[in-house]
Amino acid sequence: MTAIARKICLIGDFGVGKTSLIRQFVDRQFSDQYLSTVGVKISKKMVETVQLLIWDIEGQTKFKSISSSYLQGAKGAIIVGDATRRETLEQLAIHTEHFLSVNPKGQLAIAINKSDLIDREILEKALEQYGQQYTIYLTSAKTGENVDRLFQELAHSLIG
Repeated sequence: MTAIARKICLIGDFGVGKTSLIRQFVDRQFSDQYLSTVGVKISKKMVETVQLLIWDIEGQTKFKSISSSYLQGAKGAIIVGDATRRETLEQLAIHTEHFLSVNPKGQLAIAINKSDLIDREILEKALEQYGQQYTIYLTSAKTGENVDRLFQELAHSLIG
């Protein structure tokens, strides 16, 4: 069977762990040092018959929005929030709407990262708000919790 390539984007505020999730998935590495992504960094990894082209898009602030051109052609996205920062979870809906405005048929998964440091009140609110509509993964780039599952399940949803 021939491999098919699928572009996915990781979207979320700065410092939520998008780059760390990718490094854990692709390279099995974690670093406590924070390095801000500038623009976009692209990584690749095979998941069975799907070649994932993983676009790590720089974190968004309220003063700077993600360029829609980065999102063009993406079949899926992982919207990432930080379990320890409520404001990043409040932005999940904005990131979701922006992605779907560019890719209305795109597949989405929501990752609430840093589950090893989780704030239960924040978690309950996010599950209540998004759990009915999207699959939510509690991830830890540090421990690797649910990282493979997140990417693999999104990859499987992109076949077809």
